[in-house]
Amino acid sequence: MRERLVASIRLRLQNRIGRACGVTTLDRFPSITVINVFCVFVAPCALFRADSTLLSAAKKRRHAPTVIALSRQPLPAFDREKFNPASGLQKGAYVLADLGQGAPRLILIASGSEVELLVRAGEQLAAEGIPVRLVSFPSWELFKAQDQAYRDSVLLPEVKARLMVEAGTSIGFEKWVGPEGDFVAMDRFGASAPNAVLFEKFGFNLNNVLEKSRALLAKHA
Repeated sequence: MRERLVASIRLRLQNRIGRACGVTTLDRFPSITVINVFCVFVAPCALFRADSTLLSAAKKRRHAPTVIALSRQPLPAFDREKFNPASGLQKGAYVLADLGQGAPRLILIASGSEVELLVRAGEQLAAEGIPVRLVSFPSWELFKAQDQAYRDSVLLPEVKARLMVEAGTSIGFEKWVGPEGDFVAMDRFGASAPNAVLFEKFGFNLNNVLEKSRALLAKHA
Protein backbone atom coordinates (compact mmCIF):
# COMPACT_ATOMS: atom_id res chain seq x y z
CA MET A 1 0.00 0.00 0.00
CA ARG A 2 1.33 3.43 -0.91
CA GLU A 3 1.10 5.89 1.97
CA ARG A 4 -0.05 9.46 1.45
CA LEU A 5 2.25 12.21 2.64
CA VAL A 6 1.63 15.95 2.88
CA ALA A 7 4.85 17.87 3.47
CA SER A 8 5.41 21.60 3.79
CA ILE A 9 8.67 23.20 2.69
CA ARG A 10 9.69 26.85 2.90
CA LEU A 11 11.82 27.56 -0.15
CA ARG A 12 10.61 30.21 -2.46
CA LEU A 13 12.24 33.25 -3.99
CA GLN A 14 14.22 34.44 -1.00
CA ASN A 15 15.85 31.06 -0.48
CA ARG A 16 16.36 30.04 -4.04
CA ILE A 17 18.48 32.98 -5.09
CA GLY A 18 19.17 34.57 -1.71
CA ARG A 19 22.08 34.41 0.65
CA ALA A 20 20.64 31.77 2.95
CA CYS A 21 20.75 28.87 0.49
CA GLY A 22 22.11 30.10 -2.81
CA VAL A 23 23.01 26.62 -4.03
CA THR A 24 21.23 23.85 -2.19
CA THR A 25 17.61 24.89 -2.66
CA LEU A 26 18.12 25.55 -6.37
CA ASP A 27 19.29 21.96 -6.55
CA ARG A 28 16.59 20.38 -4.37
CA PHE A 29 13.39 22.17 -5.32
CA PRO A 30 13.54 21.45 -9.08
CA SER A 31 14.37 17.85 -8.20
CA ILE A 32 11.13 17.61 -6.25
CA THR A 33 9.04 19.21 -8.99
CA VAL A 34 10.23 16.82 -11.71
CA ILE A 35 9.63 13.62 -9.70
CA ASN A 36 6.36 12.39 -11.15
CA VAL A 37 5.16 10.77 -7.94
CA PHE A 38 5.02 14.14 -6.16
CA CYS A 39 2.31 16.75 -6.45
CA VAL A 40 3.79 20.17 -5.67
CA PHE A 41 1.68 23.20 -4.70
CA VAL A 42 3.51 26.53 -4.72
CA ALA A 43 1.67 29.17 -2.70
CA PRO A 44 1.43 32.57 -4.46
CA CYS A 45 0.16 34.91 -1.74
CA ALA A 46 -0.08 35.40 1.99
CA LEU A 47 -3.61 34.07 2.33
CA PHE A 48 -2.56 30.70 0.95
CA ARG A 49 -0.61 30.06 4.11
CA ALA A 50 -3.80 29.92 6.11
CA ASP A 51 -6.24 29.18 3.29
CA SER A 52 -7.95 25.82 3.81
CA THR A 53 -8.34 25.53 0.02
CA LEU A 54 -4.67 24.67 -0.39
CA LEU A 55 -4.57 22.07 2.36
CA SER A 56 -7.88 20.62 1.25
CA ALA A 57 -6.61 20.16 -2.30
CA ALA A 58 -3.48 18.48 -0.99
CA LYS A 59 -5.43 16.11 1.26
CA LYS A 60 -7.59 14.96 -1.64
CA ARG A 61 -4.55 13.37 -3.25
CA ARG A 62 -4.63 10.03 -1.46
CA HIS A 63 -2.60 8.10 -4.01
CA ALA A 64 0.73 9.96 -3.88
CA PRO A 65 2.87 12.33 -1.77
CA THR A 66 2.15 16.07 -1.84
CA VAL A 67 4.53 18.95 -1.14
CA ILE A 68 3.32 22.47 -0.23
CA ALA A 69 6.02 25.08 -0.89
CA LEU A 70 5.68 28.28 1.14
CA SER A 71 7.59 31.54 1.11
CA ARG A 72 9.91 33.13 3.63
CA GLN A 73 9.41 36.67 2.41
CA PRO A 74 6.32 38.83 3.06
CA LEU A 75 3.69 38.51 0.34
CA PRO A 76 0.54 40.49 -0.43
CA ALA A 77 -2.97 39.17 0.10
CA PHE A 78 -4.76 39.36 -3.24
CA ASP A 79 -8.14 41.03 -3.29
CA ARG A 80 -10.46 38.24 -4.38
CA GLU A 81 -13.08 40.77 -5.38
CA LYS A 82 -10.65 41.79 -8.11
CA PHE A 83 -8.97 38.47 -8.78
CA ASN A 84 -10.56 35.06 -9.34
CA PRO A 85 -11.01 32.80 -6.30
CA ALA A 86 -8.19 30.63 -5.01
CA SER A 87 -10.33 27.54 -5.49
CA GLY A 88 -8.92 27.49 -9.03
CA LEU A 89 -5.72 26.01 -7.63
CA GLN A 90 -7.50 22.66 -7.36
CA LYS A 91 -7.03 22.38 -11.14
CA GLY A 92 -3.34 23.17 -10.93
CA ALA A 93 -3.42 26.45 -12.87
CA TYR A 94 -6.16 29.02 -13.35
CA VAL A 95 -6.87 32.47 -14.71
CA LEU A 96 -6.09 34.88 -11.91
CA ALA A 97 -7.39 37.81 -13.96
CA ASP A 98 -7.85 39.20 -17.45
CA LEU A 99 -6.73 42.82 -17.37
CA GLY A 100 -7.50 45.47 -19.96
CA GLN A 101 -10.08 45.65 -22.71
CA GLY A 102 -10.49 42.97 -25.36
CA ALA A 103 -9.03 39.51 -25.88
CA PRO A 104 -5.64 38.92 -24.21
CA ARG A 105 -2.61 39.55 -26.39
CA LEU A 106 -0.14 38.31 -23.79
CA ILE A 107 -0.25 35.60 -21.11
CA LEU A 108 1.89 36.10 -18.01
CA ILE A 109 2.45 32.92 -15.97
CA ALA A 110 3.98 32.37 -12.54
CA SER A 111 3.89 30.15 -9.50
CA GLY A 112 4.45 31.16 -5.91
CA SER A 113 5.70 34.56 -4.81
CA GLU A 114 6.48 35.55 -8.39
CA VAL A 115 2.73 36.01 -8.99
CA GLU A 116 2.89 39.35 -7.16
CA LEU A 117 5.44 40.60 -9.71
CA LEU A 118 3.21 39.34 -12.50
CA VAL A 119 0.26 41.30 -11.15
CA ARG A 120 2.23 44.54 -11.10
CA ALA A 121 3.45 43.99 -14.65
CA GLY A 122 -0.02 43.10 -15.88
CA GLU A 123 -1.56 46.18 -14.32
CA GLN A 124 1.09 48.38 -15.94
CA LEU A 125 0.56 46.84 -19.38
CA ALA A 126 -3.23 47.07 -19.07
CA ALA A 127 -2.87 50.76 -18.18
CA GLU A 128 -0.98 51.15 -21.48
CA GLY A 129 -3.91 49.64 -23.36
CA ILE A 130 -2.53 46.10 -23.70
CA PRO A 131 -4.96 43.33 -22.66
CA VAL A 132 -3.15 40.74 -20.54
CA ARG A 133 -4.08 37.42 -18.98
CA LEU A 134 -2.52 36.53 -15.60
CA VAL A 135 -2.21 32.82 -14.86
CA SER A 136 -1.39 31.47 -11.42
CA PHE A 137 0.29 28.08 -11.84
CA PRO A 138 0.67 26.44 -8.42
CA SER A 139 0.82 22.80 -9.57
CA TRP A 140 2.03 21.20 -12.81
CA GLU A 141 0.72 17.80 -11.81
CA LEU A 142 -2.88 18.86 -11.32
CA PHE A 143 -2.91 20.98 -14.46
CA LYS A 144 -1.58 18.08 -16.53
CA ALA A 145 -4.44 15.96 -15.17
CA GLN A 146 -7.10 18.32 -16.56
CA ASP A 147 -8.69 17.74 -19.94
CA GLN A 148 -7.45 19.60 -23.00
CA ALA A 149 -10.51 21.85 -23.08
CA TYR A 150 -9.75 23.21 -19.61
CA ARG A 151 -6.03 23.63 -20.32
CA ASP A 152 -6.85 25.53 -23.52
CA SER A 153 -9.32 27.74 -21.65
CA VAL A 154 -6.48 28.87 -19.35
CA LEU A 155 -3.55 28.95 -21.78
CA LEU A 156 -5.29 30.18 -24.91
CA PRO A 157 -3.75 28.30 -27.88
CA GLU A 158 -4.05 31.35 -30.14
CA VAL A 159 -1.92 33.47 -27.79
CA LYS A 160 1.71 32.58 -28.51
CA ALA A 161 3.11 35.54 -26.55
CA ARG A 162 3.63 33.91 -23.16
CA LEU A 163 6.07 34.87 -20.44
CA MET A 164 6.84 32.63 -17.47
CA VAL A 165 8.38 34.21 -14.36
CA GLU A 166 10.00 31.54 -12.20
CA ALA A 167 12.69 32.21 -9.59
CA GLY A 168 14.20 28.82 -10.29
CA THR A 169 14.98 26.66 -13.27
CA SER A 170 12.80 26.90 -16.35
CA ILE A 171 13.03 23.11 -16.82
CA GLY A 172 9.56 21.63 -17.16
CA PHE A 173 7.80 24.89 -17.97
CA GLU A 174 8.66 24.81 -21.68
CA LYS A 175 5.57 22.67 -22.29
CA TRP A 176 3.31 25.44 -21.02
CA VAL A 177 5.17 28.47 -22.35
CA GLY A 178 5.56 27.03 -25.82
CA PRO A 179 8.36 27.46 -28.36
CA GLU A 180 7.46 31.09 -29.07
CA GLY A 181 7.29 32.23 -25.47
CA ASP A 182 10.01 33.42 -23.09
CA PHE A 183 11.19 33.12 -19.48
CA VAL A 184 12.46 35.15 -16.60
CA ALA A 185 14.11 32.26 -14.77
CA MET A 186 17.19 31.06 -12.88
CA ASP A 187 18.97 28.41 -14.94
CA ARG A 188 22.12 28.62 -12.84
CA PHE A 189 23.09 28.50 -9.19
CA GLY A 190 22.29 31.42 -6.93
CA ALA A 191 24.63 33.95 -5.38
CA SER A 192 25.31 35.50 -2.00
CA ALA A 193 24.08 39.09 -1.54
CA PRO A 194 21.10 41.01 -0.13
CA ASN A 195 17.84 39.96 -1.76
CA ALA A 196 17.17 43.32 -3.43
CA VAL A 197 20.57 43.18 -5.13
CA LEU A 198 20.01 39.64 -6.36
CA PHE A 199 16.52 40.33 -7.65
CA GLU A 200 17.90 43.16 -9.77
CA LYS A 201 20.89 41.17 -10.99
CA PHE A 202 18.84 38.18 -12.09
CA GLY A 203 16.01 40.19 -13.61
CA PHE A 204 13.23 39.52 -11.12
CA ASN A 205 12.00 43.07 -11.26
CA LEU A 206 9.21 45.01 -12.91
CA ASN A 207 11.33 46.64 -15.61
CA ASN A 208 12.71 43.35 -16.89
CA VAL A 209 9.31 41.66 -16.95
CA LEU A 210 7.87 44.63 -18.85
CA GLU A 211 10.78 44.66 -21.29
CA LYS A 212 10.42 40.95 -22.08
CA SER A 213 6.64 41.31 -22.33
CA ARG A 214 6.92 44.14 -24.86
CA ALA A 215 9.49 42.18 -26.87
CA LEU A 216 7.05 39.26 -27.10
CA LEU A 217 4.21 41.56 -28.10
CA ALA A 218 6.36 43.09 -30.85
CA LYS A 219 7.39 39.64 -32.06
CA HIS A 220 3.78 38.47 -32.31
CA ALA A 221 2.26 41.73 -33.54
